[in-house]
Amino acid sequence: QVQLVESGGGLVQPGGSLRLSCVASGNIFSVNDIKWYRQAPGEQRELVATITTGGSTNYADSVKGRFTISRDNAKNTVYLQMNSLKPEDSAVYYCIRGRGILIFGSWGQGTQVTVSS
Repeated sequence: QVQLVESGGGLVQPGGSLRLSCVASGNIFSVNDIKWYRQAPGEQRELVATITTGGSTNYADSVKGRFTISRDNAKNTVYLQMNSLKPEDSAVYYCIRGRGILIFGSWGQGTQVTVSS
């Protein structure tokens, strides 16, 4: 069973930056896209960014130009670099495997991001 573990969240002021990490228990990037989702209290889970097996990236309109998804195959890790953070970016962030519009596996514990002055 492949596991993904998120980390890197925290409290940051508006305009600040954070880098989230998603570490996989095995080398899965050649067969799975990796997606970052977020969920704020009382809101539905939202797809934020995707990196495909081929290395293509996609972003939600709300984060384009501010967030960057990348991966390090040697470390089995996908990153989400978040810059120019806004209070509305506050949420629990999750990573998960997928392919196209499908997602595979179960949700992890996520990592909390709070943007506040």
